[in-house]
Amino acid sequence: MRLVETFETQGIGWFWETDDEGRLSYISDRVRAVLGAERGDPVGRPLAEVFELDQESARVSRTLGYLLTAKSAFADYPVRNAGAPGSGWWSISGQPRRDAEGEFRGFTGSGTDLTEKRKSQAAITRLAYSDGLTGLANRERMTTTLEQFLTVRTSGFQPTALFLLDLDRFKTVNDTLGHQTGDELLKQVAHRLQRMVGEAGVVGRLGGDEFEVVIAHDDVRGRLDALARDVIHSLSQPYIIADQPISIGCSIGIAVAPEHGQTGDHLIRNADLALYAAKEGGRGLHRVYTDDLLAEARHRKQLEDDLREALALGQLSLAYQPVVSTRDQRIVGYEALLRWTHPERGPVSPAAFIPVAEECGLIASIGEWVLRTAVADAAGWPAPIRVAVNVSPTQFASPHLPSVVANALAASGLPPERLELEITESVFLNEDEQAQRMFKALKGIGVRLALDDFGTGYSSLGYLKTAPFDKIKIDQSFVRGAIMAGNRNAAIIKAIVTLAETLGLETTAEGVEQQDEIAFVRDLGCSHIQGFVYGKPAPVASVVGHLAEHGASAVPIGHKVSREPRERVIRSARLTMGEQASDVVVRNISGHGAMIEGSPLTEAALGVDVLIELLEGRLWSGNVRWVNNGRVGVHFARRLDDDLLVPTRS
Repeated sequence: MRLVETFETQGIGWFWETDDEGRLSYISDRVRAVLGAERGDPVGRPLAEVFELDQESARVSRTLGYLLTAKSAFADYPVRNAGAPGSGWWSISGQPRRDAEGEFRGFTGSGTDLTEKRKSQAAITRLAYSDGLTGLANRERMTTTLEQFLTVRTSGFQPTALFLLDLDRFKTVNDTLGHQTGDELLKQVAHRLQRMVGEAGVVGRLGGDEFEVVIAHDDVRGRLDALARDVIHSLSQPYIIADQPISIGCSIGIAVAPEHGQTGDHLIRNADLALYAAKEGGRGLHRVYTDDLLAEARHRKQLEDDLREALALGQLSLAYQPVVSTRDQRIVGYEALLRWTHPERGPVSPAAFIPVAEECGLIASIGEWVLRTAVADAAGWPAPIRVAVNVSPTQFASPHLPSVVANALAASGLPPERLELEITESVFLNEDEQAQRMFKALKGIGVRLALDDFGTGYSSLGYLKTAPFDKIKIDQSFVRGAIMAGNRNAAIIKAIVTLAETLGLETTAEGVEQQDEIAFVRDLGCSHIQGFVYGKPAPVASVVGHLAEHGASAVPIGHKVSREPRERVIRSARLTMGEQASDVVVRNISGHGAMIEGSPLTEAALGVDVLIELLEGRLWSGNVRWVNNGRVGVHFARRLDDDLLVPTRS
């Protein structure tokens, strides 16, 4: 008996006993006190009323009352105080007790405390299914939750919506302000997101800056747009971390069961496609899945597979566009431009396949191929003609770039000063020591550096203080239309040129197409020109042929006079020349000219003044510039009113 008392008092375990009717006749004092605090002394009450089983336990297949009635032995059954569920958990075992004649006299059993073990298990479960940083559900729990919701939905309950969220500009915060700031930002994002969703759904963090929301509700479809807009608005408001304001954004992709998928995998895939579309659309947006998104994804995947094959089978090629000096109209170099002719689809636009190459990780391999091919081709050109090669942000971020450049130059024999690497402003989004080290390494090799598409990307000019560029390339969006009266692009070009001259840099105006733009760009101070005015990009054989026949001389081609874009129209008009008048049809029109059909004029009318009645009672004077098979080109003496430029049918 002393051993039993010691066992009980030291808290190692406890004992209980019932009579033949299942009523407690004995229970250790320690547990008796706990049970009695809520519902009075348990002794004398049925054991099945004092304790209740944990029905979720895998061990439990029968009720406690059934076990007692069946006079069956049982072991390690989890129970708790039936009158106070929050008081804790025990594990009990019992054995039927019989007298000398074999008559059943009740149960004798023992018990142990499970409370601390249950707490530890709960903590382990919480750690296993919770995000350690934000406290939200983690990926595993969100997957389980989604599957549970979808299982309930298939039983005839509520529709289920899945939101996938991606933070815009978070990587910049992490890279520039440090991971500690990034972690604090993620905590605040989680708090706002949880507050926005509330009890309507389950919020989780999948990792990094990716979050997920699962909502099951009868009217979830009607609430999607409003909730998504509210979440984006909330997460886009400034955050304060260490007294510093930080702004980010958010993009959301949404899929709804059952119409967008009846399994978790399908729903996640389709929400991810919608998220991709939201980010492609400009970020800060939400998109709901449509079947078109899946078709586009399959098209991108096919394009990716074909591009891998093209790289392996040598289907890629380079075309070269001349860069011409405005001082003497001589070719100083060529820019290497990537081309892909698909064996079935024909030429594929770089605008279509370059983004795919960047997304799937092929851009580094393709970029290296372009570099090696271009310097090998340029090695056969007469000195000092250079070759310019574009370097993607992915390539620029690679520490292997300097060695790739050096190896390509060594293999080709091209002097470093004849290679110009064109780098876009996007490499400065994360201004850091790594970028400066890369610039130093490349300049150490002796190559030239050009800042490409200037003015279209990064909004600060601070990087020009330290980045060792040799040239600024003025984006064609500023060149296009600059020659037209009233266009402000000319002033922008002049400002860029002045900045470049102050820094001792050359300037190349991209996208020059008309011959009269050559003198215009030269007068603005640009040192070089690149564009269709000196020819479209051509294969290396054409470059070699031109250099052999004409040397570095550049011959302008194309229209001699720039003109405004023309609107296609079908408009009746009346053309008058002297005493002769005729009804004609206007086929296209701009502020300064028009092309008309149905005129009896011949080439003898070239240079003759005419009147055009575009609207009844309104005559406009012009001059015949060309005549061809019943078509006449007329240049207006003064610009048309804007209301006459609206395309109409009459």
